[in-house]
Amino acid sequence: MVVQLYLDLLSQPCRSVFIFAKINSIPFEFESVQLCNGDHFTEQYGKVNPLRKVPALKDGDFALAESVAILLYLSRKCNTPDHWYPSDLQKRARVDEFLSWQHTSIRPNAGIMLWLKVMIPMTLEKTCPAEKLAAAVETLNETLQQFEDKFLQDKAFIAGEEISIADIVAYSELMQAFFAGHDIFDGRPKLSAWQKRVESKIGQDILDEAHKMIQNPKQMTVSQTALEAYKVRILKLLQ
Repeated sequence: MVVQLYLDLLSQPCRSVFIFAKINSIPFEFESVQLCNGDHFTEQYGKVNPLRKVPALKDGDFALAESVAILLYLSRKCNTPDHWYPSDLQKRARVDEFLSWQHTSIRPNAGIMLWLKVMIPMTLEKTCPAEKLAAAVETLNETLQQFEDKFLQDKAFIAGEEISIADIVAYSELMQAFFAGHDIFDGRPKLSAWQKRVESKIGQDILDEAHKMIQNPKQMTVSQTALEAYKVRILKLLQ
């Protein structure tokens, strides 16, 4: 049975799932959930994912939320090559370690760049305060250093010499900051080399398809419903 994936490719977790499914030739139906249109607030989507977040998966009557859970489900259901989620105990532990860490590190600290550099000007029609942006950049730089020192070290990929789910997740999260206009790879040769290795494994066709919506985030349009929800979040960021 072909799974249904509910995605908005502006979302970094959605891009992780999309890239993983594409690179493994996993058949799926793309169900578009446009956050900027407020699609996640609809009654119809609430029946798929009561959390009203993306991505989500439906496999027949089975529904699943949260990108990491979806990635692991797909890897097991579709019996993807072992390197994605290694059977080797210690390599798998490295993947699990990163997936646990990224929720409170790379994801918020890279993702906030889109809010500060794009969403604030779009919704409030003013630029982010310089001190708020500088503090966010400092925190992101600390996170990038931790990623290099702890997770990359001198390896080709996070779990060793082969790409894994962890690399797909890390790449998608970091590119959110890059496309928001913050070049996270500048002055970081180790990170830049890892980026190129990941991209060579994914392939340009998949990258182009995954990034076509996020490449020009300042051209996004936001519905009134989504705008009101975003304003609440943005005002909290500016406190």
